[in-house]
Amino acid sequence: MEVLPGIHRIESDLGPRFMCQYLLVGEERAVLVDTGLAETPERVIFPYLESVGLSPGDVDEVIISHADVDHCGGNRALRERRPDLRFSCGEADRRYVESNEAMLAEIYGWSEPYGFGQDEESKAWILAELGGDAPVDAGLRGGETLRLGPECRVEIMHLPGHTPGHLGIWDPRSEAAIIIDAVLERGIYDREGNLLIPPRYFDATLYGGTIRRLLSMRPEHLLTAHYPLMQGQEVLDFLDRSLSFVREVDSEVREGVNGGVTDLWELTRRVDAKVGPYPESMVEFGASVRAHMATL
Repeated sequence: MEVLPGIHRIESDLGPRFMCQYLLVGEERAVLVDTGLAETPERVIFPYLESVGLSPGDVDEVIISHADVDHCGGNRALRERRPDLRFSCGEADRRYVESNEAMLAEIYGWSEPYGFGQDEESKAWILAELGGDAPVDAGLRGGETLRLGPECRVEIMHLPGHTPGHLGIWDPRSEAAIIIDAVLERGIYDREGNLLIPPRYFDATLYGGTIRRLLSMRPEHLLTAHYPLMQGQEVLDFLDRSLSFVREVDSEVREGVNGGVTDLWELTRRVDAKVGPYPESMVEFGASVRAHMATL
């Protein structure tokens, strides 16, 4: 639905949870943020465009928030439907967004040298849902502005930590920050409110800095990929809980290392038991634990 003036939230299922793309519509241009999984354009995005009186031909640009399968897996399908469509992403994520093999190896396979990683079934699913390689036209670094109409410009924000090149969008029309996965509270929940997946970030310092930046902005609205819409005090509370989680993980990592636990998988399981436990994606939580170890 159109959740704020000119901002449409396109929601669909992702197993027991949901995922969202966003459509920004101005008087002159329409911009899609993220493409979901491989079949999301055909199954979800195109039908939504039709429901609001638009077509794929009315989309002028696609901005990929970051390198994750559920955010850029539809790139190839959308490219094939609209070869002239301009695609942008964070420059630091470009390598992974353009190459399925690079993303599988470095975003999802980073832990294999440490002796643990994704199982073969998970790898096959990730590769299938990435949908095939697709080029990116422009790499963004944050600070760019995008004109949607004569009275409307939005700003691209660089919100690193979850991935190196994660992007968000600031819409001054409604003081809304579209942050997708840049901040992940204590984790992602299923539709019944059960904690499911841990926050994953590759750089603890940058991730904490992203949270502090958003806190200083005091957005009136916060729009994400996997949480309900937030407004007013809900926004600040969500960001505060996210920062508290970072501090909690840092404390647990320090305690474990000081106690002689230096094996990454052993330490990850220890921290998971203290701050979780998380029934899914504990392998990815290892990235966050490693990020805190890097600060010691």
